[in-house]
Amino acid sequence: MTDPAAYFRDVAATHPRCFWLDGGGAREWSGRRSLVGWLDEDDVSLSFDAAAREVRRHAGGGSEVVGDDVFAVLEAELAAGDAGDQWFGYLGYACRTDLPGRPSADLPDAVWMRASHVRLFEHEVTDVRGGFETVAARPPQPPDAAYSDAFARVREELLAGNSYEVNLTYRRAVASGLDPVTAYLRLRDLNPAPYAGFLQHDVLGARGWLLSSSPERYALVTADRVLETKPIKGTTLRSADPVADEAARADLAGEPRFRAENLMIVDLLRNDLSMVCAPGTVEVPVLMEVESYATVHQLVSTVRGRLRDDVTTVGALRALFPAGSMTGAPKLRTMEIVDAVEATPRGVYAGAFGWVSGDGRADLGVVIRSLTTTGDGTWRLGTGGGITVHSEVGDEHAESRWKAERLLSVFADGIFPDETGRQYGGNTS
Repeated sequence: MTDPAAYFRDVAATHPRCFWLDGGGAREWSGRRSLVGWLDEDDVSLSFDAAAREVRRHAGGGSEVVGDDVFAVLEAELAAGDAGDQWFGYLGYACRTDLPGRPSADLPDAVWMRASHVRLFEHEVTDVRGGFETVAARPPQPPDAAYSDAFARVREELLAGNSYEVNLTYRRAVASGLDPVTAYLRLRDLNPAPYAGFLQHDVLGARGWLLSSSPERYALVTADRVLETKPIKGTTLRSADPVADEAARADLAGEPRFRAENLMIVDLLRNDLSMVCAPGTVEVPVLMEVESYATVHQLVSTVRGRLRDDVTTVGALRALFPAGSMTGAPKLRTMEIVDAVEATPRGVYAGAFGWVSGDGRADLGVVIRSLTTTGDGTWRLGTGGGITVHSEVGDEHAESRWKAERLLSVFADGIFPDETGRQYGGNTS
């Protein structure tokens, strides 16, 4: 069996704690394998409530509070287990409680699962760089007052020199009775991506579903302790006309605004890696390469280094968290600005999703282009982009809308309010 879709539908129907790390839309750099796994009742999972500062350990139908720092608890679980143990899960934006991220309003701020059952699927090689589909053109929609105000406040901070770049985002919501597995199967068809995947943690008091179609690597840690991240900054729509599409690709590669955004995040990540990597090992082997996906071209860089002997894998993940591409630079001050201007908590959005192994290896993507739900019929997503002094409010708002368009099309027709209650008709935003 090479297609795990039917297999996973059965797994999700019978196991309340399960996952699918989906390599079907992978790039050469991310591999072409899927991992489908599930937990028995006695298997262990962790959930984190950042508001209560409680990490809960779930097993045997019960749970107990085992700490107040999800990174520390996860590290302790890895240390107490075997080298072959693998944990699968996500870290939400507020997982580092020493940083200014507001706790999630719905899903647990983190979920990690140690699966006793994991099945590997090898995907057939397909040309993911070949054909593509364009997002249907929509009438221009001016930014609403809330977005315009947040943009203006960010611009004031930039002009004051308090930040060089701010990733301004907002949350959207849609009411739909679509079940999570069907929603994910639609999403993977619409938006194949290297960090595609599904996580289900249907446990009383810690319920959540994450459906990911992310193209961005948060962190890879290899067996020889090389740490790599691949930030994305700079995105433009593709065109059905080959000539126009190539022009869009060339414009993205050479546009000073996009290059400045990317360079600032590369510098931020070089600094983050330098805190955990051996001196002289941090490098940028790829700077501002254009990667093409089904609907967009993206400007991607690679930052790499070798971990110091005294740094654990979880310690490295914590040092990088949250992803610099989802904050801006400098990180701490910019996160304070984000907290002041964004109307709602980011929740799982802008966090990280993937796996960590007892032997020190890890591979996680940034939680973008993703959907979440608690199973109550409401689905949420985040959207946005990097703001610099050269950004225009209309352009940035339009970019955030077409980034969300692909996700919203999972639900076909409907009325899609944002988190503050404003409503947008059809699939227009």
